[in-house]
Amino acid sequence: MSEATPPPPRILSIAGSDSSGGAGIQADIKTITMLGGYAMTAITAVTAQNTRGVQGVEALPPQFVLDQVESCLSDIGADAIKIGMLGSSETARLLAERLDSFAGPIVFDPVMVATSGSALADSETIAGFAALMDIATVVTPNLPELEALTGRSGLAEEDVFDAAKQLADTHGAQILAKGGHAEGDDQVIDRIVSPTGKLASFAHARIDTRHTHGTGCTLSAALATMLGYRQPTTNAIRIARAFTYAAIENAPGFGEGSGPLGHQAVRKLEPPEED
Repeated sequence: MSEATPPPPRILSIAGSDSSGGAGIQADIKTITMLGGYAMTAITAVTAQNTRGVQGVEALPPQFVLDQVESCLSDIGADAIKIGMLGSSETARLLAERLDSFAGPIVFDPVMVATSGSALADSETIAGFAALMDIATVVTPNLPELEALTGRSGLAEEDVFDAAKQLADTHGAQILAKGGHAEGDDQVIDRIVSPTGKLASFAHARIDTRHTHGTGCTLSAALATMLGYRQPTTNAIRIARAFTYAAIENAPGFGEGSGPLGHQAVRKLEPPEED
């Protein structure tokens, strides 16, 4: 590396391992790497899964998860952190305590259910999400997750902002409410909301495909990477959404169910200029 070339942003992903490579830690590493970042990991759980579903989950001991985090932060350090599948409520508690003093951006993807429909968090773990949302910079729930986190059900399109604002006010975080699960065939609309109000909306044409395994992991990892580049939040979201959309378009078509994205097929993006 020449003296004129800045080092890549250091991104720590704290998430579960997907044996089929489509989501979780594997999707995060691919995303961070394709966007020019340096990927580190703290694995919270290992799963036996494929495009058809999750066949088994083994959560790692919470203290060992914390040990992995400490190993990364105490030596290499991190410019941003992405948190995904947690594995247990105790892991959530320990992470919230350890990362409360982290100075960089934290993106929390409150993973509850896999794309296949398999549950990846029990009620106690979901209850533990609150402490992590308190320290997060951006929280990225899809609509079912937003409903669960706010105690609302059957959110209509006009209610999404209010629900996201409720979550933002409660935890002091920015909420990226993802609209992929909304009814309608034409567009996917995502909304970023802060405690002070609505920041922006983003829309793109809905892609007619079953190959969407790992979209939430990809988006949140891309967002963390862009924030690690010190991009403003709205610009970071635009780039993260563009990367995710391109990865869906380039899905290789593997598997009999919800197949993985084509991260490696996305054109290499030039690192953005730092602010």
